[in-house]
Amino acid sequence: MNAITRFYDNGVAVAGSRLVEGAALFLLRIALAGVFWRSGQTKVVEGSFLRIDPSQYDLFRSEFSGLPLDPAIAVPLTTFSEHLFPALLLFGLATRLSAGALLVMTLVIQIFVFPDAWWPVHSLWAAMAAILIVRGGGLFSLDALIARMRLK
Repeated sequence: MNAITRFYDNGVAVAGSRLVEGAALFLLRIALAGVFWRSGQTKVVEGSFLRIDPSQYDLFRSEFSGLPLDPAIAVPLTTFSEHLFPALLLFGLATRLSAGALLVMTLVIQIFVFPDAWWPVHSLWAAMAAILIVRGGGLFSLDALIARMRLK
């Protein structure tokens, strides 16, 4: 029995190491960023850099009419946010702020746009964002590099 518990304890120690946690948080950042980046890409003209597709304004007026913002504000705000915060997450820069912003976006989408999508879609996005808010970007992030440089 001691060998089994020792084996388990060693496995837990490896899984809980900074290196493994850093790799897991990196994958989590990529996963959450990918969801919102791809959504942002549907809002811009293909091949352009953040030039909003005019059809998005009509889409926001009709399909997303429950939003409490005018489409003239909501479309650029959403498009910019769905590009900025995933990019920051990818690099692990301002990870907690970026994950918080994407959590707020998730909640807005859940409440005002797709209220029936909590399980399994929005709950997963919220969980991913919450973990990044609590744990930060991990070892493989610019946040960690900046923190190490500040300690010197």
